[in-house]
Amino acid sequence: MYSDMDEKKINIEQSEAELNREQVEEEQKSVKVQETGENEQEPVAVQEAKESEEKPVEVQAAKENEQKPVGTKETENTRCYYWEAPVENQPPQKKKKEKGAFRKVLLAICCGLCFGLFAGVGLFVVDKVTDWYQLSREEVYETNSEEPVISKVEDKKEQTIQLADKNQVTVVTSDYSDVVEQVMPAMVSIVNTYVERINYWGQTFEEESQSSGSGIIIAETDKELLIATNNHVVEDAEKLEVTFIDGSVVEAQIKGRDVDMDLAVITISLSKLPKEVKESIAIAKMGDSDALKLGEPVIAIGNALGYGQSVTGGYVSALNREIGLSDGSKGTFIQTDAAINQGNSGGALLNVNGEVIGINSNKIGGSMVEGMGYAIPISAAEPIIGELMNKEIKLKAESSGYIGIENPITVPDDLVEYYNFPKGVFIRSVGEDTPAEKAGILNNDIIVKFDGTKITTFEELQEELTYYGPGSEVVITIMRQVEGEYVEKEITLTLGKRPDAQ
Repeated sequence: MYSDMDEKKINIEQSEAELNREQVEEEQKSVKVQETGENEQEPVAVQEAKESEEKPVEVQAAKENEQKPVGTKETENTRCYYWEAPVENQPPQKKKKEKGAFRKVLLAICCGLCFGLFAGVGLFVVDKVTDWYQLSREEVYETNSEEPVISKVEDKKEQTIQLADKNQVTVVTSDYSDVVEQVMPAMVSIVNTYVERINYWGQTFEEESQSSGSGIIIAETDKELLIATNNHVVEDAEKLEVTFIDGSVVEAQIKGRDVDMDLAVITISLSKLPKEVKESIAIAKMGDSDALKLGEPVIAIGNALGYGQSVTGGYVSALNREIGLSDGSKGTFIQTDAAINQGNSGGALLNVNGEVIGINSNKIGGSMVEGMGYAIPISAAEPIIGELMNKEIKLKAESSGYIGIENPITVPDDLVEYYNFPKGVFIRSVGEDTPAEKAGILNNDIIVKFDGTKITTFEELQEELTYYGPGSEVVITIMRQVEGEYVEKEITLTLGKRPDAQ
């Protein structure tokens, strides 16, 4: 006999068996539908009708609501299933507002406002402090009537510093236009036309060339106008042309040259000067280069690059600067940061009073460095210029005189530097029955001066000979080796006529 408990257990097992059978049937039907769906697709309405007829009411309701059972509950004879309520029957849920982007924008705006506020306050404070500092610098401090008063005067165009007492005011300014206007009539441009000789495969070719430089009008006599410049500006000149402030061009002649100091004086006959030129020019005023101080402002005027007169300014960078020259000698110069370019050579270096304190020379510094120009101190140049002014005008002779030396050469620089040879023209041999032999010149002598003009190359000796014709008496300075040392000796010689001259 079965008990009540056994009967209940049997009923439950039968219900589970029946439910499992229904689930198996459902799976078989779904497999059949999948197999036949690709080839024979029935209308959707027909398929749904068939499925509704075959499925139990509970499963059909779950299909319609697209829900699955979420749980079961067993009783004594039955098992109950639970489904979630359909979506349309559930109460609507409130969507969460997306506040992330808005919060970021709001935070960025707040940060920008804070930064602007602090930046504005900082700028305001800096501005106030700067104004206070400037006002404190502009205050005038007075002690008593004997002590100086220091004040700062500000103008819209320029700033100056005044050192003053009750009776005198000295103003330091950077505007030198009045000074330049005053001295410019004393400045000239010089063009040198010369013949350049080129040796090529044993043959000599000649070509006419030009170079430019500057000059300073230093004196005027009853007969001539005298102009100071550099020696290298006028050397080898076949023709010299001087351009004045009004643009007039007049030919000039060499009065005298000093190779050692790189100085020269050229002259122009007053009879060649037009009346307009005489009225427009002025004589430069010489200054004192020994009174210069470091940092003193200076002005350089010259025919830079041959384009015409130009003005540059700077300061005295160094005094008594010793510089080695190309011929092995040394000189003492004024160093300045005022631009001194090609064409400025021979021009004036002026102080703020318009006085000439130096003669510019681009040959000394060259273009190796920037901001370093050199000038010959006028205190050292003035005595030499005075001597050159008193020399006779050197004119080209119709035919050059003849010394009588054979195969002369320029002493190489390495012999001068390492073996202490004199810089000049080495005489290999002296011709028989020539002016040189008659005057006492010997083989291996070195010519260093010709009639007072320094000679460092054979080309310079040839250039000097063009001013002396046959029969001219000259003084030749030579260096002769005596007991292992070179001794200076002066020899007077009368030039002869060249053997090849007709």
